[in-house]
Amino acid sequence: MTKPAESQRPDVSVIIPCYNEEDNAAQICAAAIAQLEMAGVTFDIIFIDNDSTDRTVEIIKGLCAADPRVRLIVNTRNFGQMRSPTHAIYQARGRAVIGMCADFQDPPELIPEFVRRWKAGADIVLGVRETEKSGFLHGRLRALSYWAARNFGDYPIVQNATGFGLYDAKVVAAARTLAEPEPFFRGMLVETGYKLETITYARPLRAAGVSKNNFFGLLDFAMSALAGSSKRLLRIPIYIGAFGALMAVLMLIGGTIAFFTGRPIAGWFIASVVQAEFALLFGFLGILGDNLRIISERTRKTPLVLERERINFPSDY
Repeated sequence: MTKPAESQRPDVSVIIPCYNEEDNAAQICAAAIAQLEMAGVTFDIIFIDNDSTDRTVEIIKGLCAADPRVRLIVNTRNFGQMRSPTHAIYQARGRAVIGMCADFQDPPELIPEFVRRWKAGADIVLGVRETEKSGFLHGRLRALSYWAARNFGDYPIVQNATGFGLYDAKVVAAARTLAEPEPFFRGMLVETGYKLETITYARPLRAAGVSKNNFFGLLDFAMSALAGSSKRLLRIPIYIGAFGALMAVLMLIGGTIAFFTGRPIAGWFIASVVQAEFALLFGFLGILGDNLRIISERTRKTPLVLERERINFPSDY
């Protein structure tokens, strides 16, 4: 596919994923346009709808008819909150890409500062929330996911960064080469190794509607994110197996000492055999997990989403 000429390429593409955002779509579009015009950049805005059941698509189609800079991708079904936004990011042609939510939890007022930092040389500029207000279960899950990412992840995760921010086109291109079938995009940004800056902000209230995430949705997201950003998890059974093997050796030594000192030895040797069996089991599980990881990395060709339609995209997109 031929890319658009450099003169036709916008400075910034803004990606806004949607699912049942009929109350917010028009307002977030107007707010983003106002801030982009204030920043003095050329731009387009790409909505991607994840099979909404309300009037979201109808409303965005009206926005597209009124402004050719507004574009729309409609998915054939709900592909989840990781794959759908990432697919839209990969469709963007801006020299930089901004990702943000449709419900005003990401303040559009930060857009000019993102652009300023990018023009000053930053490759990635992420917004970081000062606090994360949530219920007890959500809070514990979030804390657990960050703990696991810090201790088992292959690269550091920016805590309280949701992906709201600006990414240079070369960063997006690098992330795309990773070909992740379940892309944890804000983790992939760090994985690329490009220069990253953060901007701390207070979390604003939603403009309207309710959050589409529940506990199980967040749990699924956290597990997918951790699995996509950590290969060391697959090696935990190997570490458990190694520890089990060490315990088996210690128990065998204990049994030997008991034998020479005239004490009962049956318990020691039975325990050492059981520990050895567990060590072998976990060792083989670890090797199997690592082989699955290698196979996965060699065969990841699953499309992120399937599109039902797209609107206002030039033929060379």
